[in-house]
Amino acid sequence: MRRLFYGLCLLVVLSSSCIALAEDTPKHHSAEDVDQAVERGLAWIAAGQHASGFFGNQKNATQSGVWALCGMAFLAKGYVPGTEPYGHVVEKIVKKIAEEQRPDGYLSDDHGKMYSHCIATLFLSEVSGMVRPELQKIIDQTLPKALQLIIDAQNIPKDQNNRGGWRYKPDSSDSDFSCSGWALMALRSARLNGAQIPPESIKSAVEYILRRHDESEGCFGYTDTRSHAVTLTGAGILCLSLCGEHANPAIGRASRYLMKNYEKLPNDNYCFYGMYYAAQGLFQMGGEEWKTFSQWMYDTWIPKQFEDGHWDRQEQNTFYQTAMVVLAFTVPYRQLPIYQRDETVDE
Repeated sequence: MRRLFYGLCLLVVLSSSCIALAEDTPKHHSAEDVDQAVERGLAWIAAGQHASGFFGNQKNATQSGVWALCGMAFLAKGYVPGTEPYGHVVEKIVKKIAEEQRPDGYLSDDHGKMYSHCIATLFLSEVSGMVRPELQKIIDQTLPKALQLIIDAQNIPKDQNNRGGWRYKPDSSDSDFSCSGWALMALRSARLNGAQIPPESIKSAVEYILRRHDESEGCFGYTDTRSHAVTLTGAGILCLSLCGEHANPAIGRASRYLMKNYEKLPNDNYCFYGMYYAAQGLFQMGGEEWKTFSQWMYDTWIPKQFEDGHWDRQEQNTFYQTAMVVLAFTVPYRQLPIYQRDETVDE
């Protein structure tokens, strides 16, 4: 009887331990789980669009960069203009961005500055060629002026450390990697889409990015080589990869740094921004790096999605946050043209 009692006690203890272990072990989410989370996120974004094309309340009515990220989120899932159920959402974004363009080509409000301009330009380049003729005409009138403003902003006289990059305003004489990453992707997308982008613009931007790389740590920094490193190191991998720098040793160093540090992202003020770049960069690497990171990303953030479909960790605009998560989640879908083209076609 005593042995039976001890046996039952041991069974209870082991069962409790197994339950506790199961509760502590995150669920590994499937591809279907990811797809459902993406669809809920896109449905929430679409529901928040106003008839004029912007998202959220009137306070957000001038944030062209946010509209563009939302547009790219739909493109990333394959919802292009002319398709259901979200093609009309993308078309409204194109029209809204074009309507807000200044005579000098600027697509941004004062708050978003060059960040918004570069993201909006990237979106217009990515969606170009996917739209009906009357909408393509609008893009053809808007995009060249937007691209020229980026090129002119890069050519503002700057010291050696800042040369080749971009910052907050078109006439800034300094640079930062975050803004420069978006500008480079906009130019690269346009060049791959047939625009006459000077090769020296791409080359100079790559040189600027490499000056933001810390060879000893392996990371990329914001205005130096280490600040906001967890957020921006994925951007270094992505930008170099998209520009054909696959053999550059900075990519290997950066991937090793990121694999050691990506779990710090939830504690970062720019978590979703960093996660977007980490996902894009590590997908370029592929293999175990992408497999390990992506499973962590899905297991961490799918449970944190609100029931109505959005994500919110108080990181700027809620539409921005949800769009960035969708863009990170949909990297393997390879729907955005810049990530599926051969980046060496013009070299």
